[in-house]
Amino acid sequence: MADHSVFDFIPGAQIPLQGSAGQTAATHALASAAYRDSDVQEILKANSEWHQSAVKPGRAKIFEPDLGEAFARAVQVRMLGGARKALIQSFGTEPQTVVEHCLAATRIRKERDTRLTAVMGVFGLLFLPGMLLWLGVFQLRRALKDSKDRRTGVLGTVLLIAAGGLAVVFMLKLPFTGFLGLYLRAMLVAPVIGWLWAKQICEKTAQDLRARWTGLLSGGGVGAKIPEAVPRNPTETAAETLRQNLAKLTAEQQSNAVFYAGPKGILGMGTRWGSWQLAEELIPRDKDSEIHGFRSWDVIRAIHDRLKLLERSSLHTNGFPTPDVKHWIVSPVGENAKEVSRPSGTDVDAFQIKGHEIQRICNEQQFGSGNRHYLGCQFTLWDGQLVITMLITVTVLHETLRIEVTGHALGPVHSLFTSKPAPKTVMVSGTVKFWETHERQLPLMGADDVVRIAVRAPLTWFPNVLDWAGGKLVLPEPFGVRHAWAEKPWRHRFMADDAMRTATPVLRAVHAAAMRVLDEHGVDTERFGNRSVMLSGLVQDPAPRKADVYDA
Repeated sequence: MADHSVFDFIPGAQIPLQGSAGQTAATHALASAAYRDSDVQEILKANSEWHQSAVKPGRAKIFEPDLGEAFARAVQVRMLGGARKALIQSFGTEPQTVVEHCLAATRIRKERDTRLTAVMGVFGLLFLPGMLLWLGVFQLRRALKDSKDRRTGVLGTVLLIAAGGLAVVFMLKLPFTGFLGLYLRAMLVAPVIGWLWAKQICEKTAQDLRARWTGLLSGGGVGAKIPEAVPRNPTETAAETLRQNLAKLTAEQQSNAVFYAGPKGILGMGTRWGSWQLAEELIPRDKDSEIHGFRSWDVIRAIHDRLKLLERSSLHTNGFPTPDVKHWIVSPVGENAKEVSRPSGTDVDAFQIKGHEIQRICNEQQFGSGNRHYLGCQFTLWDGQLVITMLITVTVLHETLRIEVTGHALGPVHSLFTSKPAPKTVMVSGTVKFWETHERQLPLMGADDVVRIAVRAPLTWFPNVLDWAGGKLVLPEPFGVRHAWAEKPWRHRFMADDAMRTATPVLRAVHAAAMRVLDEHGVDTERFGNRSVMLSGLVQDPAPRKADVYDA
């Protein structure tokens, strides 16, 4: 039975609204992968320096999935599976929307496969010897077609034509009569009729999938229809479980716990490209008095309030958008860690570390092992394609106050996900004016594609068998749908400018808030002020660096 005591805070499976600023480009780009019909190996082009997807080969190439089938299957199992591991937050995107499009694409293909299974049963299973003969010819043709030798590839087409000719001769010269003769003739004809019918089914579905693919990338707001996630009565435990898993996914996305993986930076936020530190001794302003006691949390709270005002300016400019200022708890994990574990216990509620525990970590866990507290100021720009995060941490050790500001930038999703479907065409010569050429539209589904999909169709209800037979997509771990396929922002001039322009105002706001707290508590701020002026000069450096890679 589904556990109704956890993550039961939505009325049904709904399409969540995107971010308040309408940041949908990255979400829709990732979701479009579920509708694609290109080769599954294309996903490997999106591998980055830190995150490597892999395609696990199957036992037979004829069962191999295409990119959309493999992507949708891998993502929904990884993000909704009952025994799934913890996920990395997908900043700048709505992972639930991506998963819902994967479910919607799977549902469309399953409806297609239901019809194809019926066609296979009537025209294939009843005439099994003939179907196996034709499958053997197609498999041999595909093997020859995949050869690097062009002449060998042409031989595959010749082989298919020769097989068709032999089939015609066999039917005309068949020595058998009666029922056996009729069956043997039908055995060769029925699979061909079934293939023609299957081709129409596949073509219609391919057009539907491509229309959704195009709609997502064109900003059409194509919705994901997943009625199987809406329970209609209390006995539908599968639908209720799916609904709760979607709600759990959204709750984990809102978690305030993140993971630092060495040179990979904070997972989901990108690598650290800049670091500025203000560290000075705490000296009383008046020699005859003492410093009024304060803790790190007092400084952090003042910085938090000041950062909330960043979007306000006395100048009439379209400057900073409203930042997301949030307290983060950062846990260290190994650079090559294959999984992460989220905090649990009485101090955690629905993946959220409670406020009193955040305050305790901020004040007490500043040295040695354990989690650390950071105040984050995050900007989601370029319609969700660029995520800039400035992290601030305050430590007080002995009589030294240290304020550190670090910059993290997560770039756009790989260009593979933003490419629209290209029509399949071929250049042909004119019939009369042979010196002229024109494009001819080809069907979306070729002969080999129809055979592959039709053979896979009966195994749709046994996905594990299909994974074993045709292979599957292996996602990079620890997995987050956003950072797994993100590019570096430094290749895009304007994105790089936005990332570096953020540092100076944030740094000055942090220093101004800290100075006010120090001044209120009787601290001599002259040295802090001088140091702050020096940092204001250093932050003008326009070159991002690999701040997490220590040259030691």
